[in-house]
Amino acid sequence: MSDEIILASGSKIRATILQNAGVKFRVQTSRVDEDAFKDSMRAEGLSPMDQADYLAQMKSEKVSSQTSGLVLGADQMLSLEGRGFDKPKSREEAFERLKEFSGKTHHLECAAVISENGEAVWRYIARPKLTMRRLSDEFINSYLDQIGDAAFESVGAYQLEGLGVQLFSSIEGDYFSILGLPLLQILDYLRERSVIAR
Repeated sequence: MSDEIILASGSKIRATILQNAGVKFRVQTSRVDEDAFKDSMRAEGLSPMDQADYLAQMKSEKVSSQTSGLVLGADQMLSLEGRGFDKPKSREEAFERLKEFSGKTHHLECAAVISENGEAVWRYIARPKLTMRRLSDEFINSYLDQIGDAAFESVGAYQLEGLGVQLFSSIEGDYFSILGLPLLQILDYLRERSVIAR
């Protein structure tokens, strides 16, 4: 068994999480047209959790069918009152999103799938719960001014590992899953497979 895995994602935060944990990996993006698949899955009525799981599996299996070894795919969707959200594409959209989330609880549907020889061999789904405090328009504008284009890098227009933590009144769930990768569970599986030391 190789002591390296393949990360089927171009996500900087996922790569940083694995690197900081001492996991040897290389990146091979799946080049999946996520927007087209999300539109199709929403039309079929799939929940945000099922969408995240499906996309994680699709990314993982696609890369796994082209290379040997264990391939990790991950995806995260934000759900509020059963509705899924994509990354905001403009400052106005980020502002409206934060205004809508203000004072409410949402979930981050986080899915990770590991595939081998083109087939999923392991999966994990986490569902952290985050409650935003009531945000004034003035605070939202100031926050967006400070983070700039980072508002367009995540579905919630925030990064919990930065200024985004100021948006919340309570958080329930695993920190790494909130960042988009259920690291502790992945490490357990990699130990089982002797990819990392027990």
